[in-house]
Amino acid sequence: MPKHQRFKYKTHDELLNKANELGLELPFQESIDPLFEEVAIGTKKVVNRFVVQPMEGFDSDSNGAPTELTFRRYKRFASGGSGLLWFEATSVVPEGRSNRRQLYINSQNADVFARLVAETRRAAFQQFGASYEVMLVLQLTHSGRYSKSAGKPTPIITHHSAVLDSLYNLPSDYPLIGDDELDKLQESYVNAARLAAKAGFDGVDVKACHCYLVSELLASFTRENSKYGGSFENRTRFLLETTQKIREQVPGIFVTSRLNVYDAMPYPFGFGVEKNDATKEDLSESISLIRVLQDTGLPALNISIGNPYYNPHIGRPYDLPIAGGQTPSEHPLCGVVRLLNITGKLQQMFPDLPIVGTGYSWLRQYFPNVGAAIITAGKATLVGQGRGAFAYPDSVIDLANNGKMDPHKVCITCSACTQIMRDGGKTGCVIRDKEIYGREYRKVRTNVLRMIK
Repeated sequence: MPKHQRFKYKTHDELLNKANELGLELPFQESIDPLFEEVAIGTKKVVNRFVVQPMEGFDSDSNGAPTELTFRRYKRFASGGSGLLWFEATSVVPEGRSNRRQLYINSQNADVFARLVAETRRAAFQQFGASYEVMLVLQLTHSGRYSKSAGKPTPIITHHSAVLDSLYNLPSDYPLIGDDELDKLQESYVNAARLAAKAGFDGVDVKACHCYLVSELLASFTRENSKYGGSFENRTRFLLETTQKIREQVPGIFVTSRLNVYDAMPYPFGFGVEKNDATKEDLSESISLIRVLQDTGLPALNISIGNPYYNPHIGRPYDLPIAGGQTPSEHPLCGVVRLLNITGKLQQMFPDLPIVGTGYSWLRQYFPNVGAAIITAGKATLVGQGRGAFAYPDSVIDLANNGKMDPHKVCITCSACTQIMRDGGKTGCVIRDKEIYGREYRKVRTNVLRMIK
């Protein structure tokens, strides 16, 4: 296994030589023109192939409404040039929030979400002209076993996991969420989608990644005597029924999903894994699920893998881990290429389904050249930036004007944005947006270290 190393490549040749040394095929091309092509999603158009991935800021008010920092974040994204803004995870019920400041859309704050949509669109108009239309998708979530709505863990689990239960010292008789509760929760997603439509979002995402509740249901092989566990039909029931209900009951908004196709956790506690080797993906069920989703009208799909609480390097290759985290045994380029290859395999199997690829942030200023090569090869339709957008919200403008990204503005995958989240603070880029988030980082880190002492 190649050893982990931090990013140190001053030229693209150095990066490509390292990939070759590792036996990895890293697509790369000089022309980034494909990234500025228009893309159709359902009946709507995205002005280019750039996507801001959902990254929580954890800066809502006590009722889940966006605040000044939330408005600042999305207006910066909108004026930065990306054609599709995939808004961060927004809870559909108060007890499903992963942080007491996580966004939560409800009837009491829907007007604030509507104002957020309007001001986000206005920021794009002011930057690019009145004919410019940015696409907005709101990610709807329930945090499941990672729920922490009152500031302390309150896990809501769909099955017992020999891999994850120990993280919260859950006993073997810890109760599972019941079928009746899951039936009711479907309606909460529909209600949230209805509010999102009224607020002016183009689409909603039923979040099914990173082992939050809907994602965990996909891996609920051991859930017994339940219509939501055991068989493939049962484990996918919640996602399929919920997306179908939204489609039928909320006209004027499309419904999509950010989907974990590979959890990289041992079977039977992970989805999309080989039964005898969790380090290898088995995409057969993921492919079957995507086929059903596409057949029932899914207009686009956002792909992810891994669990940020268990194996964060799988979905987010990084230079440095959070405090107390492990340095991975693999080189970050292995993680990047794994993400690119899994997404590419699925895109080529479903050429008519626009798929958003991810995993580009570690590549820094070389991300556009890799992304363009992926597009040219037909291995993704859109390219997403998560941490990269936190650090460099106007990267697309720089690419349009200069043909390249500024290496002094890119994300350095230091995990500080994740550290703030774990420490309970408001999240952003500590390095590139340090006046706000450098101060926040120091404050919450100091508090945590004081409590440890």
